[in-house]
Amino acid sequence: MNALLISNGRVIDGTGAAPREESVLIEGERIAAVGVAAEKQAGGRRDLTRIDASGLTIMPGLIDGHCHISFDEPNSNDELFFHRRHGLAAIVAAQNARKVLQSGVTGIMDADSIFELGVDLRDAIEAGIVDGPRISAGAYALWTSVGGTAGRLIPDRGTMGYGKVVSGDAEIVAEVRRQIKNGADWIKVHVTGLVPRHPLRGEVKSWTRAELKLVCDTAHELGIPVLGHIRGADSVIDCVAAGMDLLLHATLMDEAGLEAVVRTRTPLMPVFTFQANLADYGANIGADPMVREMFRREIADSAQMLRRAYDAGVPLLTGSESGFSITPYGDWHYRELEVFVRDLGLTPLQAIQCATQQTAFAMRMKGQVGEVLPGRLADLIVIDGDPSKDITVLGDESRIRHVLQGGRDIDLTPARPRGDPPGWRVSTYGSRLGKDVAHGRMPPASPATPEHEP
Repeated sequence: MNALLISNGRVIDGTGAAPREESVLIEGERIAAVGVAAEKQAGGRRDLTRIDASGLTIMPGLIDGHCHISFDEPNSNDELFFHRRHGLAAIVAAQNARKVLQSGVTGIMDADSIFELGVDLRDAIEAGIVDGPRISAGAYALWTSVGGTAGRLIPDRGTMGYGKVVSGDAEIVAEVRRQIKNGADWIKVHVTGLVPRHPLRGEVKSWTRAELKLVCDTAHELGIPVLGHIRGADSVIDCVAAGMDLLLHATLMDEAGLEAVVRTRTPLMPVFTFQANLADYGANIGADPMVREMFRREIADSAQMLRRAYDAGVPLLTGSESGFSITPYGDWHYRELEVFVRDLGLTPLQAIQCATQQTAFAMRMKGQVGEVLPGRLADLIVIDGDPSKDITVLGDESRIRHVLQGGRDIDLTPARPRGDPPGWRVSTYGSRLGKDVAHGRMPPASPATPEHEP
């Protein structure tokens, strides 16, 4: 069995412990030993490859618990819903997966994907057909005919984009079972959504508590967990009562919701990156000032409640919402950690623990990934800098020296620049918000002239 010794590095193990200067021995896909034991077991082995990590940090690869790997950075839902092709979307998703892996993200949860591509991409990566992070995959998000985050674009029945409309108990049960049969790791429910003529209310409930419980009961009886996209205090309580396993966003949680989450230790994934990018950098791409201020307030108003949940022992998981034009692949996967430090007051080590050990739960691989400990899968990054002192180091791809997935050293050669297939981009009101644009190093690209209006 081939072995790899990464020596003399600063190890951040993902458990929240302080960094230590030590070595890591990898045998096959797993970490065999850490520290003195690693050097001792390496001994005079001839089958040993060595990496000198002097002055570098060895840590678990980041896990992005909310990455839409099949979306390919649309400007709007109309672009995503009506201008994607099944086969081409799969090919493009494969390239994007490689970009995500090269950025130091060794695992993602893709909870809902167009055409249910996440399941197929997961299987292709596991089979070694393409390179990419480990994927925990959902299928179509479940909507009711009341709607979801896409408002009136959602049909009264059937599928559209990344969602499936279910009406009545029989359809709910049948769809949950169909997704499980086809290999879904999670069932995702859009518990809240946008309802026309309610602009001041924001997202409102679109499921009854009884319907949510039916989803959870059906999935749990077959061994599959359930997560919910939620905003609004009532929805938090409904989801906890229904037995949901993970709550996405939950940014308007009130005292009653906090009590329910703390009582059940239901993990939370706020997913602030989308809002933070618009609030902090939206002026660079002409985003509406009112929208920017709304998102800034959402983060500020939610931070205290989420910090109280964290202090009470509720796991906080990280996700970037990568896959949209303002959260492009490879650029912003570290950003949630920055927000956790800046707005929630976590230390960098605490934020790293959230993005590694804790978010392994979203991968359904807790105790297997997200830690630099003997027996864990060797999904690691080696980076120039100390993220325990400056969390933004993780966002500088030029500092990444190695990305290891199952002990394999990933080729970090960038993919060649790509264009967009005909009809792929149709919206004209937004631009790709990469880090160079956000930080003023280059102007935003002019949106392409649409071939036709949707």
